[in-house]
Amino acid sequence: MTPPRVEKGKAFIGDDWLQGRTAYGGISAAIALLAAKDAFNDLPPLRSAQIAFVGPLAGNVVAAPQLLRRGKNSAFVGVDVLGADGVGLRALFLFMANRESSVGYGELAIDPPTTPEAAPIDGTSIGTGFFGNFEFAKVGEPTPGNWLRWARLKCRDELDPEIELVAVADALPPAAMSAAKKWGPISTTTWQLNLVGEPETRDGWWLLGADLLHAADGNSSQTMTIWNRDGVAVATATQSVALFV
Repeated sequence: MTPPRVEKGKAFIGDDWLQGRTAYGGISAAIALLAAKDAFNDLPPLRSAQIAFVGPLAGNVVAAPQLLRRGKNSAFVGVDVLGADGVGLRALFLFMANRESSVGYGELAIDPPTTPEAAPIDGTSIGTGFFGNFEFAKVGEPTPGNWLRWARLKCRDELDPEIELVAVADALPPAAMSAAKKWGPISTTTWQLNLVGEPETRDGWWLLGADLLHAADGNSSQTMTIWNRDGVAVATATQSVALFV
């Protein structure tokens, strides 16, 4: 159950990485990112990712990266991931080196309320498909409109830290489901991930938070934060999710 290998832009997404009839969003986005970094191996650090989940992806897929612009400090790379039905994912990645700035604002660090080692849960006990690639740990019970959970990949040795972060960052259920009266099919449509710190953690554990902003007419909007094992924020995100429930 290791993450799919990407060789010359080609990868195979097996049933163990599916979420329903399509690939789990984090792994398809990670395939796109890996293809971008393999094609242009002198890129600065990843700063932001804009992901559109256009259609289903499973089985053999091809990632086609394109360098859109390269400046002194930054680079934009677009990637389409194609499956049997055409484009399944379209990504825009911004890679940008740090620079000195007089502006500093905001503090997202938290004191984690629990430790993940206290009661880890094997993802195979939660569901089929991609869940089996993860371990989770609860942080209390979810409140309506909010999720907070520890998560880590079981197989993460030698993974690029940015690839690992992207692969983990979408592992929570949509925050709207914590307010739903019943469970049903869901589908993430767009996702923007912004890195605000170094993608580093201890023992593979990341604390994932999702907060519902709005849900109506079969669509929801949420914000997300990802912290490392020490409660230091490494990324923020927004996500739009289609709800078939």
